[in-house]
Amino acid sequence: MVSKKTIASILDDYEEIVIATVCSHSSLQIFHGARQEGFRTLGIAIGKRPRFYDAFPLAKPDDFLIVDSYADIVDQADDLVSRQVVTVPHGSFVEYMGSDIFAKLRIPTFGNREVLRWESDREKQREWLTSAGVPMPDKIEHPKDIDRPVFVKYYGAKGGRGSFIAKNYEDFKESIQPGMKYAIQEYVVGTRYYMHYFYSPLATTGYRLSRGALEMLGVDRRDEANIDEMYKLGAQEALRKMGLLPTFVVTGNMPVVLRESLLPIAFDMGERVVERSLELFGGMIGPFCLETIVTDKLAFKVFEISTRIVAGTNLFIAGSPYSDLTEPGMSTGRRIAREIRIGQKQGRLADILS
Repeated sequence: MVSKKTIASILDDYEEIVIATVCSHSSLQIFHGARQEGFRTLGIAIGKRPRFYDAFPLAKPDDFLIVDSYADIVDQADDLVSRQVVTVPHGSFVEYMGSDIFAKLRIPTFGNREVLRWESDREKQREWLTSAGVPMPDKIEHPKDIDRPVFVKYYGAKGGRGSFIAKNYEDFKESIQPGMKYAIQEYVVGTRYYMHYFYSPLATTGYRLSRGALEMLGVDRRDEANIDEMYKLGAQEALRKMGLLPTFVVTGNMPVVLRESLLPIAFDMGERVVERSLELFGGMIGPFCLETIVTDKLAFKVFEISTRIVAGTNLFIAGSPYSDLTEPGMSTGRRIAREIRIGQKQGRLADILS
């Protein structure tokens, strides 16, 4: 892990910050939000410059850095520092570079990189969430213990790829990929909602925590191929005989507004997770997402946390029903840039960058 002292010494020479991220995932709103806050932007592209940015001039980076692979970004660290770059992590950036390599990247990065050790390891993630008092689906220790429908998910952010449902050990053996690390949880029947939060250690107003404040910027659901259509076609057993295996690959997102009576519970869970993160590793900073199931008893179960901007926030580049009640038009991408601008003006960049 690159030390905070190293990052602080780099920041001493920063005057005109350039916000950079990899050209994927949620980069359009990150670049758009940075521009709204007056920052120059840099798109890091793998292989060649993506043409689709030409169709979105308000979100097109000011400059591009073309590299052959994610690993090559490490070799460009000195150049990026000389450009006064601050990187903004997203799911593709961290997953494809690798959390271990990303943690050592010698470039100022938005957020606390210590969170990667807790998010990328599903055992540590579960320890964090359960010790915060957040309800989670029951964990199944061993595949041979499967005695009810379970959800099996691999480590890392893979957009749902490889995840599957099993009802017994035989189902598990049919679907598991050898050599992959996985976690098994009970399958909870309900509606899946992905809640987008933002924790600011710099804020002095709003939904106050022990330090800073918590915001809600949106909620989404996900379209997943091909499981969504398979529910309409028939039972999994019949489909398996036809050679059709359900998958949970995310192909898009849909906006959601929660029942207002659920908002106090949603904020309570977000608060617990942030406060516990402060105790465990100094706190996560900025956007995070609690991935939840709401049962017909209106009870939440949190099956995962993502500790950076999630792709579901792309629905709300022009604001959401929640962010519009704090500042109309505020996206998560712009909220990140706003936090960097506030930190810069207050001389507190070291509190939000690592």
